[in-house]
Amino acid sequence: MICYVPAETVSGELRTALTPTTAAALTKLGLTVQAEAGLGTASRYSDDKYTKAGVELVGDPAAALGAADLVLRVRKPSPEQIAALKPGAVHLSFLDPFNESALLENFAEAKASAVSLEMIPRTTLAQKMDALSSQASLGGYAAVMQAAARIRSALPMMMTPAGTIMPCRVFVIGAGVAGLQAIATAKRLGARIEAFDTRPVAEEQVKSLGAKFVKIDLGDTGQTAGGYAKQLTPKQVAKQQAGMAKVCAQSDIVITTAKVFGCKAPILLTEEMIAGMKAGSVIVDLALETGGNVEGAVPGEDVVTANGATILGDTSLENSVATHASQVLAANFAAWITHFWDEETKTLKLDRKDEILQGCLITHDGAIVHERFGKKAEKLKS
Repeated sequence: MICYVPAETVSGELRTALTPTTAAALTKLGLTVQAEAGLGTASRYSDDKYTKAGVELVGDPAAALGAADLVLRVRKPSPEQIAALKPGAVHLSFLDPFNESALLENFAEAKASAVSLEMIPRTTLAQKMDALSSQASLGGYAAVMQAAARIRSALPMMMTPAGTIMPCRVFVIGAGVAGLQAIATAKRLGARIEAFDTRPVAEEQVKSLGAKFVKIDLGDTGQTAGGYAKQLTPKQVAKQQAGMAKVCAQSDIVITTAKVFGCKAPILLTEEMIAGMKAGSVIVDLALETGGNVEGAVPGEDVVTANGATILGDTSLENSVATHASQVLAANFAAWITHFWDEETKTLKLDRKDEILQGCLITHDGAIVHERFGKKAEKLKS
């Protein structure tokens, strides 16, 4: 069985779905692992290391793609790349399925089995495959590091002969995987941290990391069965914004991480709130790729507001730590493959009754088989 990993074609994407370590593990399973030459260069993995791990480097990406039984990549493919897949091929990557109905149709027409990393269930059994969490954790770390590089102030308290430097104040909005890592990173750097989350269960986690939990009474909130924050009503959002405005005004760094699974990210920081922040303060919006939490944020461009606050425009902070982001992402891929690997036949065994596969298999055998997207596809056709 041939596993092929093409180089990423999306501008600015430095991560890879395969590292020399995971390549060796997949080869040991019995897979023939092929990769496009230069696959890991941007994430600091050389061709020589892949070759030593048993990877066959190919010079004709189109031919390799058409012959592969299993294709791994970070970002979603183009319609042309999907059309080049052979019938029955398994394609594993981030797919953004809630916003890519046409792409799902393309996969069905190609009779390929499309697996979406975003849809892997957040269960104990699937924990090693949870690419959203592995990347969010590094995104939270990178958010603090990028903000620290721009704040032009030291983060920790310092006692000097010339006086005391007070610690920077960091406000983290959203205490999921990314938010908790941001809190932990800022704490290690000596900052004073406050955090808010709509889920009451997050208070204990925030406090355990040494941050102060900001309480705002929003009424009935909570989380989904998958651990995601539930979408707030417009009235709750307005109340949340009012409660956060005072904290933002006192903060040097504000990091927003609020995403609602399958929906556009909610606006949490309005232009009015930002106008009340200090000159030189920095805002990092980790939800920018899904619409953003911050009014005035521009994907791909840092924005300096009239009052001197800077809103970062990076939509994929994980790429600033691409070496380690690739390391854990590739491990997620390898864990998924290992789970479905049949030792006797040396092939993938896609058991449709498997709860993990039921959650992440989007298309199979010429049809959109996931119940959450099949109806969307039918609407698209009509």
